[in-house]
This record gives sequence, structure tokens and C-alpha cells, in this order.
Amino acid sequence: MPRTPKVPAFESWGRYPRLDCRVEPLYWRDDFPRGTRLPPEVLPVGMGRSYGDVCLLEDGTLLSTLGMDRLLHFDPATGLLRCESGTTLDEILRFAVPRGWFLPVTPGTKFVTVGGAIANDIHGKNHHVAGTFGAHVPAFELVRSDGARLTCSAAENADLYAATIGGMGLTGLITWAEIQLRPISSRKIRYEGIKFRGIDEFLALSSSNGHAEYTVAWIDCVSRGKNFARGIYMVGDHSEAIEERKPSRAPRLSVPVDFPAFALSRPSMRLFNGLYYHKQLRRHVTGLVDYEPFFYPLDAVLHWNRIYGKRGFLQFQCVIPFRYGRDGIVAILEAITEAGLASFLAVLKVMGDRPSPGLMSFPQPGITLALDIAIKPGVTFPLFDRLAEMTRELGGRLYPAKDARMTGPQFRAFYPQWQQFAQYRDPAFLSAFWERVTADA
Repeated sequence: MPRTPKVPAFESWGRYPRLDCRVEPLYWRDDFPRGTRLPPEVLPVGMGRSYGDVCLLEDGTLLSTLGMDRLLHFDPATGLLRCESGTTLDEILRFAVPRGWFLPVTPGTKFVTVGGAIANDIHGKNHHVAGTFGAHVPAFELVRSDGARLTCSAAENADLYAATIGGMGLTGLITWAEIQLRPISSRKIRYEGIKFRGIDEFLALSSSNGHAEYTVAWIDCVSRGKNFARGIYMVGDHSEAIEERKPSRAPRLSVPVDFPAFALSRPSMRLFNGLYYHKQLRRHVTGLVDYEPFFYPLDAVLHWNRIYGKRGFLQFQCVIPFRYGRDGIVAILEAITEAGLASFLAVLKVMGDRPSPGLMSFPQPGITLALDIAIKPGVTFPLFDRLAEMTRELGGRLYPAKDARMTGPQFRAFYPQWQQFAQYRDPAFLSAFWERVTADA
């Protein structure tokens, strides 16, 4: 495992914080560990699509799994796929969709690795019916820094299996994993888009559309008055029409440079949110759409994170329990609008009650809100600190994969099982996030 030079400012997707690190590329499943050449502190990384510092390690070594991207075995009768941990969801879709199979759970980007999907126990538009990604991973291999190679499942090494799903890459290196895919007949999604005004209408739509597999809402977090919390509620199911399932095309658009600050001003955000809301002319529309724009609208533009400027941005994602969900989400949205900040794309969704197999998984029954906000000195950090504290007071939690600001006391309130999890952390595996939230414990 040859040592590569230190790379300054290795970036997460939010481009904050910027930390120095070394990157060690892995190509084969036995590249790690290599005896005395093992760096003192390591962390596996894939595509770097986590937003904060959960995929960063200052002055440490990042084990890049992107060279471990092989499909190892596929059962066309059952849809069970075994692949290496550096395989991306995009690569799985290119293989599986033409054969009539689809991911059981997918986030808003396909440019994440299987290892990252497990480590962050990702969720998607179908959480209310399918749960998290980890619920569809029957087994994986975990390599520890002492050289132990362990097959982990609900029946074998079950404690490490639970700790690794949602374990933020801290329990060891995942080398391969099995994923249970789901059958499809078509690339197309039967789509409905319904305009709403206010949280009460959103909750009513969520209640009446619980039968649909995919549900999510875009919400305007800029407008006030009668337009406060207006949005578009999106519903989808896989089409049952049998058709040719061609592989997807690669993205053709890219953001070449960082956007200037004026592009992220409140008037610009208000204009964008107004145009986005009114792009759907009728209150209720239906139709067939390709799965790409339905699941991955931002993936059509490479390097879209540059839109937020050279300082980068923070993502806030909370989940608030149902008993406080309605009033809690309203209070959080009011705090954002009062701060004079805004997001291009804010997402609201009801999460279900299917438990995750992961010990440290983020989802819980309730309402989740996710939004991106550009870093504005003196404004963004205080707002995020306030939002985190509001989330704690409401009995909710924040998502580590999206976080760059939560404090140690807040983390321990969100995840009271953290000490149990810490027993399974590999002593050589560390992240900037874990250092930040456990330093004062």
C-alpha cells in the first residue's frame, strides 16, 4: 500500500471544513492492513459525498475504496448482488436496471459507494415502507486493523454487523457487501405532483398517500405570510409497463467555477423558490417520468456544490418525533426565515417506523427536514447552533452524515447509545466528526 503525499484541503461535499490528510488508494481486498506499514489513524472514504466532517480526518490517512469497485456475484433469480465496497450506486444501477432490478433504497444522489451507504445507513423517499439501506444488506465482510476478517450478518458477528451499519466507517474496513435488489419492469416512475400551502396540508397529503412507495416534498423556506411553507408534494411508484430498460447516460452539465456571493442573496433565493413553485402550473399533475430526474435531479449537474461559493455550505437535516413534529418544523422554518438565510432545495418527508438494523442509524418515526445553506460569516454558524439546540429540545436528532456543527452534549443526547457503539470502534479508525463530538465526554 504505497504512501501518497499529503493532500491539503481534502473536501467533503459541503466543502467545510477543509482539513489536511493523506490518501491511501486501495485496489484489492487484501490491501489492508499491511502490518507495520499501517498508519496510526485511518478512515475509509468513498466518493466524499458526506457533507460535514464525518468523512474527514485531520492529519490522518483516508483509505480510498474507489479502486475496489468490482461486481462479484449476482443471482438473476433472486436479485441478490455481491459487490466490493467501492462500487457506486450509479455502477449498480447501470448493471441492474437493464436486467430488471433496482436499488431497494436510494438517497438523492447515485454517486455514493456501497461502503458509504452502509456506514451512513442512508435512507430515501421510500423510508416509510422500506426502511434504511442497511435493512437490505444481508451480509458484508469487515476487516479490522488487527488483520481479522469477519463476515458480519444478523446471525454471524451480529454485534459488529449492527455497529457497522450507520457506524460512520469507524468499526473497520468493509471490503464487500451483499445487497438485496428489488424487481422492476420499467425505468419509468408513475409520478404525481401536488402543490400545498403550509405544514397542515403537507401532513394531510402524507397521511393520504402512505400507500405510495416514494413520497417527498420540496418546501419553500424563504417566503413568508400566506406563502409560508408552501411546496410541492411528490409521489411515485415504479411503472408496471414492460419496456426496454437502457443504461443511463453520463451527466453532460457541470458547474465550472464557484458562484459569487450575490448569486446566493436572499432576493436570488426568493426568485428561485418562486420559479420552482410556479414551474408546476396546475395544482395536481400526473405522468410517467424516468427514474433519473425523479430520484437524482441534482446528479444531472456535476460539481453543483460550487453553486454555494468558495466558502462552501452546511446541510441541516433533523428528524422530529411526530408528537412535536408539526409545531417543531414550523418553529425551525420560522427561525431560518428570521435569520435572513435560505436554501435552493429544502426537502420535507415523513419517516416510517421500520427499525434499522444499525445501532447508530439516524432515522426514527417523525418528520425530517433537510436543507443546504451557504456559509455566511457571522450568520450561518449561529443559526445552525440554534437549530441543533431546537432539535434537541424537541426530542429529535441530527444526521451525522450531514453535520459539521453539533456539539458533544448534543450528539450524546441525540444518540444515547454512543458509549455502547464506542466499544466496537476499531482503535485505529477515527474521524474528525468523532473527535469533535467525543472530545469533552
